[in-house]
Amino acid sequence: MSTPADDWNEVRSIVARARRSTGHFAIASVDATGAPNVTPVGTLFLRADRTGYFFDQYTKALGRNADAEARVCLMAVDSGGSFWFRSLLAGRFPAAPGVRLDGTLGARRPAIAEELDEVRRRVRPMRLLRGGKLLWSDFTHVRDITVTGFRLVRYPVMMPVGAPRDREFG
Repeated sequence: MSTPADDWNEVRSIVARARRSTGHFAIASVDATGAPNVTPVGTLFLRADRTGYFFDQYTKALGRNADAEARVCLMAVDSGGSFWFRSLLAGRFPAAPGVRLDGTLGARRPAIAEELDEVRRRVRPMRLLRGGKLLWSDFTHVRDITVTGFRLVRYPVMMPVGAPRDREFG
């Protein structure tokens, strides 16, 4: 039987694969009238304690929505061609192809030095390019996310043996 810590490590692994293959995540929020909005975010960092943060640079609607309703759902999917080809060939995923993280967002705050260092390391190669400089040279603020639960992206006939069950964290 898996523990919450084991499950969280698996979730972090799925999120890392999704970042490498896709380069971003989708965060769903709702505005004050209940209208949905999905925002791509490329700078998500998850911690071991089921929290994380992302750089809140280009997320105007998400920020407004989070200030009114902090609950969000983040989706991370491994869209790598080799992952899917190997899975389809074998008829089974070696690991879950994606995960939805339910959580709450904190207020926008200035990034601390360690967070700035972490994002600079991640985007360093891309900052050598003109577009990379334009996109990733001005980060200053983050929003924290507290993950309250997760749901795997499931294709039941191809799920790996022993995949974690969906979980709410207390």
